[in-house]
Amino acid sequence: MNEERYILFDQYLQGELNVDERSNFEKQLKEDPELASAFETFKEMHLQLENKFGQETEREVFKENLNRISDKYFNNKKTKVVSLKPWYFAAAASIVIMFGLFFFDYKHYPNFEDYNHPESAYFTERGVSEETLKQAEDNFNGKRYEKAVPLFEAILKENNAPEIQYFYGVSLLQVGKYVKAENVFKELEAGNSVYKEKAKWNRALSKLKQGKYKECEEILQTISQDYEDYDQVEQLLEELN
Repeated sequence: MNEERYILFDQYLQGELNVDERSNFEKQLKEDPELASAFETFKEMHLQLENKFGQETEREVFKENLNRISDKYFNNKKTKVVSLKPWYFAAAASIVIMFGLFFFDYKHYPNFEDYNHPESAYFTERGVSEETLKQAEDNFNGKRYEKAVPLFEAILKENNAPEIQYFYGVSLLQVGKYVKAENVFKELEAGNSVYKEKAKWNRALSKLKQGKYKECEEILQTISQDYEDYDQVEQLLEELN
């Protein structure tokens, strides 16, 4: 990712773009899957950094350490750390990690992508447009979640079976529409379908992806030990602790 993208992403998240710039950026996200993916990665990175460096004292320590490292490894040319925004902290943090030179205790949080393994969709539902259902299935399995979302929404107008709701929720999670995704999962959790525990797991993953680690842990603790992938639940709980 180049520097200009970091700056644009940060300006968007900080609300510094005017109405036209914001609209243009959102249009680019819809039309450019690569840009959208890069933006989602940046948001995750930004959330994790905010969690670690949210306190001013921690930011100051981090700045001092980066300046010290820049003196040693970049020909004594001072890096302009103090005036830079969170996107630069991300780049700088990558450099620090690469050299293994953290001078303070850094808590490692689990990575969403390590647990993000959506199962394939093979729909058995009938009573809705089979062509639309097949398109939704193909796009989901092909990881084209942006295209799958509107197809699921069309299908749900005719049939809101738990199976379709579940894969719709997973698609929303993949494209970063967390509120909608979590509402779908909560509805499934309130029912008694085979997707009840899977919905809890994916709601926990939504919190993980957003960097809300405490909420993620709380949801994980509600998942039944009978859940087919409970080993993943235990592993994630262990990492969170």
